[in-house]
Amino acid sequence: MRKSFLILGLFLAVALGLLWASGSLAALERTMVLAQREAQNALAGAVRRLRAGEPGAVLGFLGIAFAYGFFHAAGPGHGKMLIGGYGMASRVRFGRLALIAVAASLAQAAAAILLVYAGLLILGWGRDKLVGVTEGVLTPISYAAVASIGLWLVWRGLRSFRAFEAESHPHHAHPHDHSHHDDHSHHDHDHVHDAHCGHSHGPTIEEVARVHGLRDALALIGGVAMRPCSGALLVLVLTWQLSLALLGIAAAIAMGVGTATLTLVVAGLSVWAREGALATLSGPVALRAAATIQILAGAVIALAAGQLLFAAV
Repeated sequence: MRKSFLILGLFLAVALGLLWASGSLAALERTMVLAQREAQNALAGAVRRLRAGEPGAVLGFLGIAFAYGFFHAAGPGHGKMLIGGYGMASRVRFGRLALIAVAASLAQAAAAILLVYAGLLILGWGRDKLVGVTEGVLTPISYAAVASIGLWLVWRGLRSFRAFEAESHPHHAHPHDHSHHDDHSHHDHDHVHDAHCGHSHGPTIEEVARVHGLRDALALIGGVAMRPCSGALLVLVLTWQLSLALLGIAAAIAMGVGTATLTLVVAGLSVWAREGALATLSGPVALRAAATIQILAGAVIALAAGQLLFAAV
């Protein structure tokens, strides 16, 4: 039953991939972009209600901010691509990937807060300058960082593949003493081959593609957070101008939570699909498949981020 459930996840991921490759999801992406714009317009109205002190204005404002973050994540972007691709490339438990996804979304909100208040209070920048720095400087850097992570995953997969092949086909040169004594009472070997000889005959599937601790988590979080959400920038500047700075910060965090909600779905699907791909395999075939999936997922991340980078510069 569990294997069937995992294989279903693989089929679902393949179907979504084919839809994306054929352009069939473009209409959905356009719908999400329009919904994001409508949410942005609704935010402006919510700010006016805040300023007027209308009842329920705060909850309405934060709710719209959450919706904006969700639609922002559903549209074209690098965050879900990076988290989903990594979930396919590395054998990471969903709980850990979920924590990384949430941390990355909240770090993106924190980056927006830091950029806005450093720009406003220290550098004296206005809204246009803040948006210009984000789109003209931080966005290309972020896409380049994501592409680098993709290439890093490709390199890791190739290295794992080579390590597995080397361990699977060892070339030992063990000196043996084959001198026979008259009584044939013993046969001396400098190296004893037995079940406990200490050799690792190929890495395990967990060693081929596992999360490499804090280093991987920080790379993923940094790749997402490096580009602050433009909607968060606008809300933070507007609320600061209206002396509603704390509400602006709360709205940016609500946007981050909204973004995390969809990214969690993508993370779950990626882990589900990966385990489904490996569920019917075992032994050397599974090990090679795990390394191959890591190479392919890294290549997809690098190519997609490269396209975004080319469009941004």
